[in-house]
Formats: sequence, C-alpha cells, structure tokens
Amino acid sequence: MPTEQPAWVITRRTEIGARIRSAREHANLSQLQLGEVVGVDHKTVHRIEHGTSDPSLGLLLHIARVVDVDLAELVR
Repeated sequence: MPTEQPAWVITRRTEIGARIRSAREHANLSQLQLGEVVGVDHKTVHRIEHGTSDPSLGLLLHIARVVDVDLAELVR
C-alpha cells in the first residue's frame, strides 16, 4: 500500500516536472513525441510534467538525453 508523500516531495516533483516540460518544449517535442522516443505513453509524460508521477531514474536519464539537458539540471 503506497504511503502519502510529504508536501515538500510533491513540491519538488512539480518543480522538476516544470523543468522537464520546459526542456521538452525547447527541444520542439510534443508530449506524444517524447513519450514515443522514451517508450512511455504521452499520458505518463503529462503526469511527470505535472508532478503526479514518480518516474524511475532510468526514465529520467532517458528523458534528459532526448531533450539534451543534463539530468542534474532537470532535478536541481
């Protein structure tokens, strides 16, 4: 059974999601295109960008590579 996340975790996920969205847009990719390249549904991309999903490290690494931004920059 999942446990409720502290408020600061939700805030950080939202901030990271906004950076991912900005990087995706800068790379001229739609959510659908990014999802296809990294192997997830566009709805998953939407949930990540809006901070309602906890993406795996592997997925974050893949997204960072596709949008050509260091992972550290996305999660700072």
